[in-house]
Amino acid sequence: LQVWMLSPGAAFGDHQHRVRSTMFLPLLLTVLTLSLPSGKAYFAGPLQPEMSNGTFHHYFVPDGDYEENDDPEKCQMLFKMTDHRKCLLDEDQDSVIRDDFTIIKRHIEDAARVLEGVGKSISYDLDGEESYGSYLRRETTQIAEAFGNSEKSLLELEVKFKQSQENELKEEHRINDDFLDMIIHTREALKETLDISLGLRDKHELLSLVIRSHGTRLSRLKNEYLKV
Repeated sequence: LQVWMLSPGAAFGDHQHRVRSTMFLPLLLTVLTLSLPSGKAYFAGPLQPEMSNGTFHHYFVPDGDYEENDDPEKCQMLFKMTDHRKCLLDEDQDSVIRDDFTIIKRHIEDAARVLEGVGKSISYDLDGEESYGSYLRRETTQIAEAFGNSEKSLLELEVKFKQSQENELKEEHRINDDFLDMIIHTREALKETLDISLGLRDKHELLSLVIRSHGTRLSRLKNEYLKV
């Protein structure tokens, strides 16, 4: 990890202190030039207690104690990432191979367990069948039978519905016929009643004439009897 320093003057104090130190500026520049590596200017020392603002900028506290009055502008440094490693570990080739074989063995064991679980899941899914083909054929046969039974039930319902419609039509026609027959019978009964009424009126008139004639005869017989 290499860190570019953005504020070389961060170690100085305030403005008044910098004015007083102008006489030592050439000596300080010489020391800084000799202390930095040639070719690249970066901070190679240990990082002090720091804070980060969430970006690639890094803030550290030179005196090791961060306070609220520390100016981040003076403490700001920038990371520079490289692939260079300061310390290379001496690795034993045999141990590395053994570790690789151990890792591969674990992966194989994990894969075997996964395959065993998949096999159990497949056996549960097959429901006793030997292969997915036979399982699918059985399911297809059951589905075809279910559809056939459904079609048969629909046909039966359709036949029953037609029969119900026909029965309703027959019942309606029968009710209409009964109503018409009742009207005809009522009309005939009314006609017969009128004919009987006319006959009774004629008989009533005849009886009236008979009664009057009998009354006349009784009066005449009474008069004749009284005279005798």
